[in-house]
Amino acid sequence: MRLGVLDIGSNTGHLLVVDAHGGAAPLPAFSHKEPLRLAEHLDPQGAVTEAGVDALAGFTASAMRVAEDKGCAEMLAFATSAVRDAVNADEVLAAVADRTGTRIEILSGEDEARLTFLAVRRWFGWSAGRLAVFDIGGGSLEIAGGGDEAPDVAWSLPLGAARLARTIAERGAARQDPEAVLWEVRKDIRALIADGAGHLLRAGRPDHAVATSKTFRSLARICGAAPSGEGPLVKRVLSLEELRAWTPKLAAMTPDELAALPGVSASRTHQILPGALVAVGCMDIFGLSELEICPWALREGVILERLDQMSVLDEGGVR
Repeated sequence: MRLGVLDIGSNTGHLLVVDAHGGAAPLPAFSHKEPLRLAEHLDPQGAVTEAGVDALAGFTASAMRVAEDKGCAEMLAFATSAVRDAVNADEVLAAVADRTGTRIEILSGEDEARLTFLAVRRWFGWSAGRLAVFDIGGGSLEIAGGGDEAPDVAWSLPLGAARLARTIAERGAARQDPEAVLWEVRKDIRALIADGAGHLLRAGRPDHAVATSKTFRSLARICGAAPSGEGPLVKRVLSLEELRAWTPKLAAMTPDELAALPGVSASRTHQILPGALVAVGCMDIFGLSELEICPWALREGVILERLDQMSVLDEGGVR
């Protein structure tokens, strides 16, 4: 069947149209996305602004038209950190539903980590052993680990690249001391990651450590990984040593210089350094020398779980 997955992230609204059935990898058929930057459309009280609501409703309406044009039999629509953490989340989603007729569900941070883990497990299979999975989004960092399809542990931290970019900009404007601000943010990042590290570490070192999504892909590309044009089956690795060497260079670059780096889009230049600080923090604290990049992430996890649910229904509720 043809499914549409509407992912409202902190950076981007993304409609992915896939052809999917149980027992097969979801096959992408069409992609439609726009930079919404909801993490940056927040007022001082943490509410999504009217401009943010307008952008979200406009994109949702256009995505639904695309899904209809592409013949989607079902739509799975969800929102992550930027909407989830907004103080007016319910009002925002009610306004979008009124304007577009589309109900968007909020994924909890734990569910986001869990579904990303499911996608990574299906991609690498059982031979990967015990997995540790890291995902840096615009608003949050998700971490999950385990040896089965469902993780033993899964949690979310407010360490997204867009959120941290905003923090760095606000602290920098107040203090006029960029180096001190970066050091403070680095310390805060590591304290938050370390606070929950025991959840994952008490089960022992993972057999395979994996990273997903745009920020990690961009960092891996900067550090020499193969470009996306070589296809999803090419192995891509993010090395701690390489990224640690790159981080001070990223801090010294202008936005134009960052945009010229491989894998970096002009709209995300301000997020590259914060993303690097989080990635290095994860690898340092969990004792990982590298992370392998997985081409599947949250959207694929949502699709795979839906296919599993449909399989159960087809069998009359008995697996």
